[in-house]
Amino acid sequence: MKRFYWSVAISILLISSCTGKKIPDVSDVKVELQMQRFDNDFFAVDTSQIDRSLQQLHNKYPDFLRDFIFNILALPPQPDSSKAVAQQLISFISSYKPLKDSADKMYANPSDLTEQVKKGLQFVKYYFPSYKLPGKLITFIGPINSYGNILTTDALAVGLQLYMGSNYSLYQSDAGQELYPAYISRRFQKEYIPVNCLKTIVNDLFPDNEAGRPLIEQMVQAGKRLYLLDQFMPEAEDTLKTGYTKDQLDGCYKNEETIWSYFVQNELVYVSDPSVVKDYMNDAPTTQAFGAESPGFIGQFVGWQIVKKWMGKNEKVTLQQLIEMDPKTIFEQAKYKP
Repeated sequence: MKRFYWSVAISILLISSCTGKKIPDVSDVKVELQMQRFDNDFFAVDTSQIDRSLQQLHNKYPDFLRDFIFNILALPPQPDSSKAVAQQLISFISSYKPLKDSADKMYANPSDLTEQVKKGLQFVKYYFPSYKLPGKLITFIGPINSYGNILTTDALAVGLQLYMGSNYSLYQSDAGQELYPAYISRRFQKEYIPVNCLKTIVNDLFPDNEAGRPLIEQMVQAGKRLYLLDQFMPEAEDTLKTGYTKDQLDGCYKNEETIWSYFVQNELVYVSDPSVVKDYMNDAPTTQAFGAESPGFIGQFVGWQIVKKWMGKNEKVTLQQLIEMDPKTIFEQAKYKP
């Protein structure tokens, strides 16, 4: 199998990540989004009166408290285990108090996050007017191995334990690095929160059910998701949307022809073997075939370019129609040849 190696110019002119399409004015699209600091309320509970405190929390967060205890903390839901649950909650509060103290400094006033997420939801409402938007943005602190972003029945929930900055001591520990190697933990930055919130909306609108499809179809489906994210967050940096570093993204554009030639020459376009597909469609520190400077999950970049080219030829296609369009048809009609 032929191999290619990455080269990144010190300074290059990038092809725009957008199709040149005018960004719609969504300032009049009405969206209500209330910030709720569950993390503050939870860590302020009176552990000497835990039952009473939990009842107060339940009154304020009738749905989310249950999600937090039984899904995020993964505590047993049996009725006869209330004492054990209470003790585990007290233990969690004690163990994660240092992280909460650090979060208090970083997220003392997260109103900017609310505004960014709200703006993204305005675009969602503009393109998908019948989609039920979440009305709350809830911050919480969960276990380090738990969720960073959750979409509940009425809220977007953000686990601040995974947004403490890439150099946070817990991520740099041996246990932290085992859970989240550097290529993952470098994305645990505050600026990723709005993009990741909108990604959960994208995944709700367009769930990932691509297993078993040929590689090119999985690429196009991943490209659709990035294209949707583009429309919902047109001003966000492409590095945040892709998860690539700037050098990696620059390298993708500089080597776009080489990347595509590799898939064609090695007859990988229609391969469906999961052991092969995963090398290009899974998150990883790099894509082995393209060298150490390349990003992992490079298939999303290829699919993104194909979708952008196809949408450039079909400007009247709605985002709903794009979601429903057969990925093989998109590939064939795009006639992608960088």
